[in-house]
Amino acid sequence: MDLNSASTVVLQVLTQATSQDTAVLKPAEEQLKQWEIQPGFYSVLLNIFTNHTLDVNVRWLAVLYFKNGIDRYWRRVAPHSLSEEEKSTLRAGLITNFNEPVNQIATQISVLIAKVARLDCPRQWPELIPTLLESVKVHDDLRQHRALLTFYHVTKTLASKRLAADRKLFYDLASGIYSFACSLWNHHTDTFLQQIFTGDEAAATSSLERTLLSLKVLRKLTVHGFVEPHRNVEVMGFLHAVFERLKQFLECSRSIGTENVCRDRLEKTIILFTKVLLDFLDQHPFSFTPLIQRSLEFAVSYVFTEAGEGVAFERFIVQCMNLIKMIVKNYAYKPSKHFEDSSPETLEAHKIKTSFFTYPTLMEICRRLVSHYFLLTEEELTMWEEDPEGFTVEETGGDSWKYSLRPCTEVLFIDIFHEYNQTLTPVLLEMVHSLQGPTNVEDTNALLIKDAVYNAVGLAAYELFDSVDFDQWFKNQLLAELQVSHNRYKPIRRRVIWLIGQWISVKFKSDLRPMLYEAIRNLLQDQDLVFFFNFCSPVDDFEFRTEQFLPYLESMFTLLFQLLQEVTECDTKMHVLHVLSCVIERVNIQIRPYVGCLVQYLPLLWKQSEEHNMLRCAILTTLIHLIQVKYQNLPDTFSHLYILCDILCWLVTLENSPCLTPELLRIFQNMSALLELSSENLRTCFKIISAYIFLSSSEFLQVYSGDLCRSFCELLKDITTEGQVQVLKVVENVVKVNPALGPQMFQPLLPSVFRGIIDGERYPVVMSTYLGVIGRVLLQNASFFSLLLSQMACECGQELDQLLGNMIEMWVDRMDNITQPERRKLSALALLSLLPSDNSVIQDKFCGIINISVEGLHDPALQGIYIPDMLNIHTPLHMLTIPEDDI
Repeated sequence: MDLNSASTVVLQVLTQATSQDTAVLKPAEEQLKQWEIQPGFYSVLLNIFTNHTLDVNVRWLAVLYFKNGIDRYWRRVAPHSLSEEEKSTLRAGLITNFNEPVNQIATQISVLIAKVARLDCPRQWPELIPTLLESVKVHDDLRQHRALLTFYHVTKTLASKRLAADRKLFYDLASGIYSFACSLWNHHTDTFLQQIFTGDEAAATSSLERTLLSLKVLRKLTVHGFVEPHRNVEVMGFLHAVFERLKQFLECSRSIGTENVCRDRLEKTIILFTKVLLDFLDQHPFSFTPLIQRSLEFAVSYVFTEAGEGVAFERFIVQCMNLIKMIVKNYAYKPSKHFEDSSPETLEAHKIKTSFFTYPTLMEICRRLVSHYFLLTEEELTMWEEDPEGFTVEETGGDSWKYSLRPCTEVLFIDIFHEYNQTLTPVLLEMVHSLQGPTNVEDTNALLIKDAVYNAVGLAAYELFDSVDFDQWFKNQLLAELQVSHNRYKPIRRRVIWLIGQWISVKFKSDLRPMLYEAIRNLLQDQDLVFFFNFCSPVDDFEFRTEQFLPYLESMFTLLFQLLQEVTECDTKMHVLHVLSCVIERVNIQIRPYVGCLVQYLPLLWKQSEEHNMLRCAILTTLIHLIQVKYQNLPDTFSHLYILCDILCWLVTLENSPCLTPELLRIFQNMSALLELSSENLRTCFKIISAYIFLSSSEFLQVYSGDLCRSFCELLKDITTEGQVQVLKVVENVVKVNPALGPQMFQPLLPSVFRGIIDGERYPVVMSTYLGVIGRVLLQNASFFSLLLSQMACECGQELDQLLGNMIEMWVDRMDNITQPERRKLSALALLSLLPSDNSVIQDKFCGIINISVEGLHDPALQGIYIPDMLNIHTPLHMLTIPEDDI
């Protein structure tokens, strides 16, 4: 492609591709897709997106096409790969000028440079890092920022590589540039602090951006760039400097107003400081030992003393609490029962923890958590009144403890109380005893304190088992608190019912349950959604007795159904359905007289939840429970769910069948129609097919493999990525249990799988599945693999050895895509099985195969995987290339 003549044409088509008119847009996209494989196309794109006089949208699109092309055509083994000459020219052009004026485009350019660096740096691109280091020293603000932005993305990308050879290269890079990175960070940090205090906000903002980027670089280098970072003086010096810089930045945030333009970026930098410490602790717990004392002193002072007042914002408090939690809970710091068996590093860390967490410190942390952080805020109480559904969803957020203050404080309390329960139990019991008897409803603070203390007792239920007579407490105080009907007492009633739910599986006499059911029914009659969210525990419990619950069944079920109709949030409806399912499951056929209204309502709810798949799953779960209690009178409006119910019943039958009966084999003739029916049923259909395969693969495949293969071929033409993975998992199961017949019967599917590997499938999950299928064929049916390889060589018009070499190279390169330990081990074994061959191509790939195999040998996740678990049990072990004991 001649650059001068082509640039105008490509520019015109890119302009058309930014159009909002589909009649113009579609042809342009098709033309660009055809040009992707033309030599010189990416050089034209480079010229276009580096020309700042062109339209921003056109330049943006050019960058995206260039970035996507790296994934598809940059690798040497990829079909239509770029020539080495063009790649060399492109690499040179990418780092010629760091002067992109548009931030979004500059970020995309930095990312695509990092993508190239992942493949070529440092071997084919040794000049990249030196060029970046020189560029970040220049005095031109724009060029310096863009170079630093690129430096960060390159460092981030190289740090993410996991092969041993790549790790070694990154270690060498880190040791070579760490000193420079530290000096760069210190320079920009000092410059920012000087400018912010002199009132130059514009200059301070620019310097703070550079401070943040250089700190991001240092974070990656510090966490991933050293095997034993505690032995490196500069690394430990930087980590100790983090505490000093944190104090400076926190004081800076105190001195500037909330309206200052630097405020948001300043808080982000403070959080990034804490992420450096958290990441380093996570990756290098023993190297972190010299920092334990200082980290605890810093975090505790800002979170649990007056030092944090006025400077500690919510996200910073969460990060500090997570730092304390990680130190307290870190298993590397916990000695074994016999101290003498523990490592010196563990004992040293444990000694530091013990000397810090004295009784006064623990008591202050416990009291502060309960009396300050556990208190319901004015905003929460207002939300309870105005948006109870939102309040309950907030209260039950799954992983929110990592980011939100309330769940974070509760998790920290649980971990500290578990670790130091002998010390903290008397402290908490004293707080409980001080709250005996009713509380004045006019004293809001006293009500909030009682709510917080009850919360602590619920969270520590298992630790307090021997210290609290919960049955007596329930009868003498908690039951009475549930009967206080004053509106201001709602937080206490809500907390008491939650508290009982926490203790019911720990220590609660069965004889007391009727009194509890009575109290719950009264609370549900208040129609307060927040009370309802604590209803499930007393029902979904091992000690539940149906006869005790039956007197309350009708009224409670009616109230729950009314609530299901009234709530509007998807999450809330799902929770109500979960409770209803739980009740149906517990009382079984006793529910029949009361579920008519629910059965009539579910079709309407199904129709309303068309865009909420999770809610539909909850509806189906409830429906299955209704079927299990043999409720037959489903309305006609529910007919579209009959098929799904039948499918679920079919699956349950197969899962409980000891063998494949003629009747079960016969009904499989309906599967082809089901696979065509809709995508909603596919996942369950795949489970049914796998069940047949595991029950009797030979008999089943002899009858249905042809139909099944045709259905799968049709499905793969128009199915999502997740669907492709599910189809191929079934094929992998076939090869696993029947390696002799399976590959032959599904032969029409395998070429597309093979091509996916050679082409470098860009979706890691799909690539992992491709490698799993071909790996099993190679390892368990080598003769068929040879035939498949010959077929593919003919189809692709390549030499057999060239095709095999391309496959091995791509396989080794994409091992990082395989996250499942079993499949990683399978891939290593499959590649190792090639080594006895005297084929020169295989011998050329010897180092790569051995490298990933040795990595597998030393991966703890792979150590417990037994070979027959991965292969068909009938595969003779002597057929494996290496002895089992060596794995």
